[in-house]
Amino acid sequence: MNTNMQTEAHTKTQSEASVDSATDNDAPAKTLGLSLNTDKRWLADLVELLSSMRFAISLLTLIAITSVIGTVLKQNEPMPNYVNQFGPFWFEVFHKLSLYSLYSAWWFLLIMAFLVLSTSLCLIRNTPKMLKDMRSWRENVREQSLRNFHHKATWTSTLQPGDLLNEVTTHISRVGYKFKVIEKERASLITAKQGAANKWGYIFAHSAIVIICVGGLLDSDLSIRFQQWFMGKVPFEGNGIIANIPAQHRLALGTPTFRGNAMIPEGASSSTAIISQQTGVLIQDLPFTIKLNKFIIDYYSTGMPKLFASEVIIKDHETGKTFPATIKVNQPLIYKGIALFQSSFEDGGSHLSLMAYPMQGSKTANFEVKGDVGGNTPLKGETGSDYSIEWSGFRPFNVENMARNGQDLRAVDSQKSFNEKISADLDKHLGSAAKNANNKDLKNVGPSVQYKLRDKTGQAREFHNYMQPVLVDGAWVFLAGTRENPNEAFRYLRIPADDDDSVKEWMRIRSALADPALRQLAAQSYAKRALPENGKNGEQLQLQLAASAEKGMLIFAGNGSGSPAGYLAISQFLEQIPAAEQAKAADVFMKILNGGMWDLWQLARKKQGLPVLELDDKHARFLQIATSALSDSFFYGAPVYLQLTGFDEVKASVLQVTRSPGQNIVYLGCLFLVIGVFSMFYIRERRLWIWIKEDHLGSHALMALSSQRKTLDFEKEFEQLKSQLLQLNQGNRQVDS
Repeated sequence: MNTNMQTEAHTKTQSEASVDSATDNDAPAKTLGLSLNTDKRWLADLVELLSSMRFAISLLTLIAITSVIGTVLKQNEPMPNYVNQFGPFWFEVFHKLSLYSLYSAWWFLLIMAFLVLSTSLCLIRNTPKMLKDMRSWRENVREQSLRNFHHKATWTSTLQPGDLLNEVTTHISRVGYKFKVIEKERASLITAKQGAANKWGYIFAHSAIVIICVGGLLDSDLSIRFQQWFMGKVPFEGNGIIANIPAQHRLALGTPTFRGNAMIPEGASSSTAIISQQTGVLIQDLPFTIKLNKFIIDYYSTGMPKLFASEVIIKDHETGKTFPATIKVNQPLIYKGIALFQSSFEDGGSHLSLMAYPMQGSKTANFEVKGDVGGNTPLKGETGSDYSIEWSGFRPFNVENMARNGQDLRAVDSQKSFNEKISADLDKHLGSAAKNANNKDLKNVGPSVQYKLRDKTGQAREFHNYMQPVLVDGAWVFLAGTRENPNEAFRYLRIPADDDDSVKEWMRIRSALADPALRQLAAQSYAKRALPENGKNGEQLQLQLAASAEKGMLIFAGNGSGSPAGYLAISQFLEQIPAAEQAKAADVFMKILNGGMWDLWQLARKKQGLPVLELDDKHARFLQIATSALSDSFFYGAPVYLQLTGFDEVKASVLQVTRSPGQNIVYLGCLFLVIGVFSMFYIRERRLWIWIKEDHLGSHALMALSSQRKTLDFEKEFEQLKSQLLQLNQGNRQVDS
């Protein structure tokens, strides 16, 4: 958009150029007061370069490339995220180039400053000339010069020169030309112009670039960087109460521009905004306190949020004045130049109640666990106190993409054959909750809790457990997500819901599988049930089948000390058998394992004084899913499974707090840009000269028309104007054109 406004948009004839320069022949050959003939010529050349079109286009190209990079690469993320994404080498390279905070990088700000300088110099150099040209009538033109114009016409009239002058001026005034009559020697010159405001388009468009860039710089983090460079402000990298954070981490109250966030639980107040930095956060004090009375959220029938708003009370620190307000999405509160936008919502420290079930060993005792979101709870009970729970999130609603007639496909497909199962890797066993993201069948699957389990060495694993069972592949299961890295998607263990919609039966089977004595009894019970005693051979066959069943359950349960377990252990065991016999051996192995697992389940129930269940399709289906879940549970990586049993929700509103004085300046720049573009494209400048002198028949007229842009419309306009002027008097006669 930055152009050298001294140049014309078309190639003029020599005579047209002489007309344009005739009014400026006394102008000194200076640029910003510097004589081109002095020893400071190099400075004039530098100014010429900075204000040139090629320099401006180069800057705009760099800004466009930078904007593309800034769009593709997420800005101002925590540094570990970039290390995980690019690796140590490229992380350092991109860090040196400041690609993680492009729009506040010194080199980007330098490009913006040069663009402002270049456009400003162009305006300073050319605006006075353009304003002078708009006021100029270009009256120092000669008759011979007009004869050399490309668009010209001559004619004679029976009217006297004075009468013809009146007729012509009346007509050109009627068609929109402003004119001035200059008396020449034995002739009269009519100089007229139309659309001189076209040059305002260039001025407004170039001014818009300067104004928008200045507004953008005002809304950048330059003021924050200034405080870091010269006032000793540094990001805060630890944890603590905001009120106790030292002054070197707090920005001045009068910081002219900033953009931060404030998370306020219901019933709580905040008088600060948190500004994220790459290595921590800065605290921005506000001139008022925000108290959240109530957070309102409405949902669609699918459970998706429809509306959320914050009912707040604002207290001014200077006057003590208080007033209520409601902040909604797209309806911010603006007070003292600071805008409060409804950004999102979070959990404000909900109180959670959970039941902990052992996931290791043969222990069966469960115990209660309580915690608040955002806090820590030591893990006590059967597991000892070597772990702590970090409660990171709670959601009362979870809207998921469902498939297969409302079924959400997540982890292990329990309908797969054994051969498919033993060939699947861990990812297939534990799956991802993000699968089927393209499906639009959204369902609310109820509350969930998210937490980290950290051991005494500081290593943490993250979990995401749903409170209620979910229908998956025709079966109701509890989903227990796990992941080792925050950048990974959760992989979900499916625990089947029993007849009471609980995990108790599955936990009972799990603990029984870890008990060698109970496995031995179950193997013997299965052998007697499968092979009724029939003589000495029958007893021997029972012993052999019992041994096989016990060994199968031992392989499935694993030998501890990190040895394989579940279907993976069975797969490795079957690899020792010749390939031709593996399929048959696998089928026999699974029949024996399933039979042993049934008796193991019933013995565990009898041990706890519960009746034996009937072996029907329903319970056989449950056992099949339970066995698959037991195989997956060896990868769960936690000593306990925590099931959410109750909660007292505390909502928190996340407000975006901004002070952006450059916003109105940018709006003004956009207005100037619109005016400039429309002026350049829709206002057409015309220059008209008509030389009238006395002729032996009456009068002789010479007309010439000029424009910056020679278009088909201009050609049509010239022909139309020429025709109209020739028809002013019936005695007119065209001589040439």
